[in-house]
Amino acid sequence: MPVLGLGSSMRRRDFIPLIGGAVAAWPLMARAQQPEQTRRIGVLMNTSEKDPQSAVRVSALVRGLEERGWILGSNMQIDYRWGAGNSSLYRKYAAELAALAPNLILVVGGTGVGELQRVTQTIPIVFMGVTDPVNRGLIESLARPGGNTTGFIEYEFGLSAKWPELLKQIAPSVSRVIVARDASESSGIGQLTAIQTVAPSFGVDVTPFDSRDAKEIERTLTQVTHGPNVGLIVTLSGSAIANRKLFITLAARYKVPAVYPARYFVTDGGLVSYGPDPIHPFRVVASYVDRILKGEKPADLPVQAPTKYELVVNLRTAKAIGVTIPQSVLVRADEVIEEQT
Repeated sequence: MPVLGLGSSMRRRDFIPLIGGAVAAWPLMARAQQPEQTRRIGVLMNTSEKDPQSAVRVSALVRGLEERGWILGSNMQIDYRWGAGNSSLYRKYAAELAALAPNLILVVGGTGVGELQRVTQTIPIVFMGVTDPVNRGLIESLARPGGNTTGFIEYEFGLSAKWPELLKQIAPSVSRVIVARDASESSGIGQLTAIQTVAPSFGVDVTPFDSRDAKEIERTLTQVTHGPNVGLIVTLSGSAIANRKLFITLAARYKVPAVYPARYFVTDGGLVSYGPDPIHPFRVVASYVDRILKGEKPADLPVQAPTKYELVVNLRTAKAIGVTIPQSVLVRADEVIEEQT
């Protein structure tokens, strides 16, 4: 019997900690069995919802998030708004998204960033498609952005200096270049300044005009293209993207050689483009969205620059407007849209 008593005592001592461990584990088990918290993401685009590019961008963004474990309808909800290059829409939708109190807002274009910063200093903001965010006052520095904002820049202004050079390569007789830029954005001014700086070295005069208004675009191109040796450069902005089909149509109508800032201008019928890959960043930005949703601060995430640029040529358009693309340009092209046979 004493032996049994000793054995019973030992079993009780072993059993009591076991019960304590099980009780302590119950809350953990309960939490593990609870559904994962859904994170809400606001997205403010600089395109319109009907723009075919919008669907491509959304698809790349969602795919990038899914690769990191964020699944729509499961642990992630996305609310979209569409600025379409319109300042008043950016202002309206920035306020709407902030009022939803999402865990993070992703925004494309500098104007949208500025509007969001006016309505929230606490919701994390991740931007894309912004040029020169430091001088625009959106962040403190590229390495340490500070505040609630970080993201991915579109490109440096030095890229804009490549466009007059490319235009002269495809149309050597061009002596006058009209430049479409958004005068309301500092990035439009910066791109124009870079073009004006190098223009004399290529023997061309530069005439800027505003790309925000469709009537102004048509009026300007109709007037100036009657002169000889005229070329067109379209700088990158939300308004240029929104009006790109108008630019392409008018350039074709008046047989004006034109250089555009992104691939989708050329796949839509433009002549030549040189600029960063416009879709890849939407997949890459998911890395910052993921890190912030998991607790990192935008202020601690350095702003990143694009690493891939592409030259795209449309030989169908070249043939239609009577431009012969030099072989030196074709061999450098990342994509050539062939003539129809």
